[in-house]
Amino acid sequence: MIDILVGSQMGAAEYVAEQVAETLVQAGYEINVHLKPELDHLNPSGVWLVITSTYGAGDLPDNIQPFADQIAQDRRDLNTLSYAVITLGDSSYDTFCEAGRRLANLLSAKGAVSLINSLEIDAQQAELPEDIALAWLPKLMKCLA
Repeated sequence: MIDILVGSQMGAAEYVAEQVAETLVQAGYEINVHLKPELDHLNPSGVWLVITSTYGAGDLPDNIQPFADQIAQDRRDLNTLSYAVITLGDSSYDTFCEAGRRLANLLSAKGAVSLINSLEIDAQQAELPEDIALAWLPKLMKCLA
């Protein structure tokens, strides 16, 4: 089971998450997408795939900020958790992909293990964000095998 945690302010990260989820399901994975993730509704011994945009000055989107606050305040150890992060951002800002980095740092600080280097998608690239994510996905699937 892979829990996909979505942080999306304008819809781009949500669309990427839908494409990634569909591809993972086709590959035989069981997926649960969380548009408003809550710590108590997630498997702390599973795999979390965080897909988030960066909003404002490196901020988390409104729908995932409460989840980040939950992780920061929670005392439990997440050393049985594996995770990966896909972040959408704009490299013309000095806070490029900061939201994903913040979530990855929070998870790592709680003992969770990163499966693969985070994918940072730049809005300045000509390729569509979902195409970049889908091209990266086989690398993640190798880590899950």
